[in-house]
Amino acid sequence: QVQLVESGGGLVQAGGSLRLSCAASGRRFSRDCMGWFRQAPGKEREFVAAFSWSGGSTYYADSVKGRFTISRDNVKNTVYLQMNSLKPEDTAVYYCAAASGRTVSLSSDEYDYWGQGTQVTVSS
Repeated sequence: QVQLVESGGGLVQAGGSLRLSCAASGRRFSRDCMGWFRQAPGKEREFVAAFSWSGGSTYYADSVKGRFTISRDNVKNTVYLQMNSLKPEDTAVYYCAAASGRTVSLSSDEYDYWGQGTQVTVSS
């Protein structure tokens, strides 16, 4: 059974930092694109960041560029999202996802596996 389990969410003040983790089990994702998405109340799920297995390229939404960093540890089968300089508008449920067989993807439709999500709340 394939599972993605996020952790590390919580409540933080504006300007603070959080590090999200996504532990994968049931299969290796070393040759899949791994991504983070988020969904705020009343809004659609949106792309945050992605990490391509090929060459280690990373991609970010403009809203988080320069503040968030995605990384992955293929040995631990884990993906991370370091979030710095957090803003109230970053408040959302954050989801980890895997796009199997894809070098890179920024579209949620192309992701096959999803975690349950972790809440991030940034207070002003």
